[in-house]
Amino acid sequence: MQLARAFREWYLRPGTREQRGLKLLREWLSQEQLAQYDAHEYFEVVGCHTGKRYRIYHGNGANVVELDDAALPRTGWCFVPRDHLVAGDVMLAQKIALETDERGALAAANNFMPG
Repeated sequence: MQLARAFREWYLRPGTREQRGLKLLREWLSQEQLAQYDAHEYFEVVGCHTGKRYRIYHGNGANVVELDDAALPRTGWCFVPRDHLVAGDVMLAQKIALETDERGALAAANNFMPG
């Protein structure tokens, strides 16, 4: 019982969850996306329906920016999973959503003017 309790406490520690989320995110990024993330703490994805480029910044919300043709911020998008997740898991969900169901993701999102 003590071993199970110790494992649960270790598993739920904030630092451990964050590390696991970032590890999983990094496994799903392409080489180019991983290089962007390592250099700038963001990576870019291409929407599956429109071909628009989006930049996903490290964070848990209000961290997706649609880019114009000159790679300048055009519109910010805020969409996150319903459950509270660490940043790596949120960014992975955003990446998958934009790459597989861009219209659905943006229909559920709030937009904002990026700063």
